[in-house]
Amino acid sequence: MRSSLLSSYKPPISISTLRSLLPSPSSSSRGFSVHLMSLLASSAAAAAPPGARVRAFQLQLNPLTGDSEWVVVDGDDDDVEEEEKRRTRSSTTTMATTSYLDMLNDAERNRAFRLAVERTISGPCRVLDIGAGTGLLSMMAARAMAKFDSQKEGKVTACESYLPMWKLMRRVLRANGMETMVKVFYKRSDELQVGVELESPADLLVSEILDSELLGEGLIPTLQHAHDMLLVKNPQTVPYRATTYGQLVESPFLWKMHDLHNNEVNSLDGIHLTPNGLERIISAKPQQYAMHCNAISEGIRLLSEPFKIFEFDFWKRPASYGEKEIQIKAIDDGKVHAVISWWVLQLDSAGSIFYSTAPRWVRSSICQNKSSHMFGTNNWCDHWKQCVWFIDGTGMPALKDKYLSLKATHNETSISYTMVVEKQTSCNHSSLGDHLLVLPPEKVALYGDKDWRLVLSKAVKEALNTRSSPSCIVADDSVFLTTLIASLSKTSHVISIFPGLQDKGACYIQAISDANGFSMDRIKVIGKRTSSLISDDLTPRKVDLFVGEPFFYGNEGMLPWQNLRFWKERTLLDSILAEDAFIMPRKGILKVCAMSLPDLWRSRRSLKDVEGFDHSAVNEALGACGDLPTTEDGPCLPYYLWQCGDIKELSKVYSIMEFDFSVPIHACFGKTEIEFSTPGTCHGFALWIDWLIDERDSISISTGPVNRHWKQGVQLINKPVVVNVASCYAKIEASFEPSIGELSIKPSFSYPS
Repeated sequence: MRSSLLSSYKPPISISTLRSLLPSPSSSSRGFSVHLMSLLASSAAAAAPPGARVRAFQLQLNPLTGDSEWVVVDGDDDDVEEEEKRRTRSSTTTMATTSYLDMLNDAERNRAFRLAVERTISGPCRVLDIGAGTGLLSMMAARAMAKFDSQKEGKVTACESYLPMWKLMRRVLRANGMETMVKVFYKRSDELQVGVELESPADLLVSEILDSELLGEGLIPTLQHAHDMLLVKNPQTVPYRATTYGQLVESPFLWKMHDLHNNEVNSLDGIHLTPNGLERIISAKPQQYAMHCNAISEGIRLLSEPFKIFEFDFWKRPASYGEKEIQIKAIDDGKVHAVISWWVLQLDSAGSIFYSTAPRWVRSSICQNKSSHMFGTNNWCDHWKQCVWFIDGTGMPALKDKYLSLKATHNETSISYTMVVEKQTSCNHSSLGDHLLVLPPEKVALYGDKDWRLVLSKAVKEALNTRSSPSCIVADDSVFLTTLIASLSKTSHVISIFPGLQDKGACYIQAISDANGFSMDRIKVIGKRTSSLISDDLTPRKVDLFVGEPFFYGNEGMLPWQNLRFWKERTLLDSILAEDAFIMPRKGILKVCAMSLPDLWRSRRSLKDVEGFDHSAVNEALGACGDLPTTEDGPCLPYYLWQCGDIKELSKVYSIMEFDFSVPIHACFGKTEIEFSTPGTCHGFALWIDWLIDERDSISISTGPVNRHWKQGVQLINKPVVVNVASCYAKIEASFEPSIGELSIKPSFSYPS
């Protein structure tokens, strides 16, 4: 997450003019917008007089409309205390969705870095910390140098380009009395210059800009620029080296997340989302997907031993591109559905301190030095996971003791894999077709789920049977419902609103129309949000069917109730709905279950001492829970509950609130009392929505923990509560505010007298 630098000193271009130049922050333009903002902001910052107020643009999203706007964030740190008091719940949630809190609660990570920094620094030196976060590594370096009595003074320079975190870092430095020991700049590292921000090239680079894939946060270009412009020749670095490893696995669960063509063969609805000849027209993006693979270990068959892939040395300039063909001996018969990968950090040059993100079934034998220490092998954390790369189609056959060939390639930001057969590269994504839809793996799996398809088909068939020549609106990015309605009713007229898929959605429907036996004359695709529709976009007739899945394109990070955008869109089009219009889903029921979530709660707990440094200043901004001055619980955040480490249900599932889509959107309130059915420690509550989809409200689709394709909302409580079946119960109150699309959750506990 990065923000752009601006100044209020009267730059060459005004903020209002700059905002007008930015495209609407849609999924396709957001990256360009941030890049443009960054370039313009850099020139503005360079020309700003000393002491000018730092400002930044950030995106603010209304989840019900899907609309975003650029808002100016004031970065004047003099008013930070007052600003913290004014911070809204939504902005706190934005900071809470970052990985900073989880990283700082990773005690093994913190200890490994501290030991490596202390063993690397043998006297005063010039240290550079890139992507400093809260300044933990900078403070470690400054403290390590302070132990040496020398006339040569060591210096620590740090940079952080995310404005809210830059502000928090300054607060943390002040709280630890180190604001004069660390010089921190609100800039990217490629904006730093020797002779300006740095007095001279740095002797030591300390940095942790690693994601689960390793390269996704720009490690390679950052190191390249640092070695070219900011560091001495042959510098010291912490970390010293990173090595990526992989393993070939068979897993039907992972296979279903990318191979829609071979999974929909088993469906009974007669709909062909990937017809013969267009097998790859819908696909998950060829990339590595971060996932807690320990959670699916029971559904995985290992088909190889772990193998080494790439090695990246931090102490020298890395190459932008690399490739390697690896011969891998199969240890069992089966089909290779995926490559599971992870990485191991060597933090010090002596090779005594390591950190691994390997799955639980891989032992620390990767670290061969008996005197070394391996961190990260026992703890659960959410900031670093394993990665999954899907093998094309039904998978690659493997025979025990035979060799398979895997080609690994990396560029500046990612690593990719291709299975090789007889020296000919298998087609992983070279013939994807002209009308390819790239969908999240969870949605690919959902579209291939025969039970999910059967339920929707049954509800739509019943509605169509009572309506002749119906006028239909598909309210979200559902190519399945568009195809289903057009196929089932030869007299229907369908308007499909594809705000995310846009023109690609229209091309897709055109491409599969013949295979599904319908004419495009009866389908109109509109590639914009409902709130942007004009009268010419819509049918002059009253709408008989208004339907949605709802599972909006690109909604992986959304809370369950933010899919109530369907309700908002139904409300915007209320005037054109027929009195007896079939609306699917008909209702949404907010569900709740009390949960034991020790791993997740531990990763979100409040910070005090982090390797000897006070971090209590960041708790409120990062949405921490536990041992806080206030009794207010942290924000409700989206998680795949099945990936949250050790979990246990402590109660049955209760209904809190009903959303009735037959009437326009309105504020809702609900409450329920939860009795505990299992003793244990309650860390919070899981929340989700069950969708009632037929006219009799007899068919439902659950987005709860039993369905691994959806994220649930998790409301952690301030302090865990030990519960006994007969000794206490919980109360949950929930209120929905339609103007902002937010749901507030208030849990409480009661004990019998």
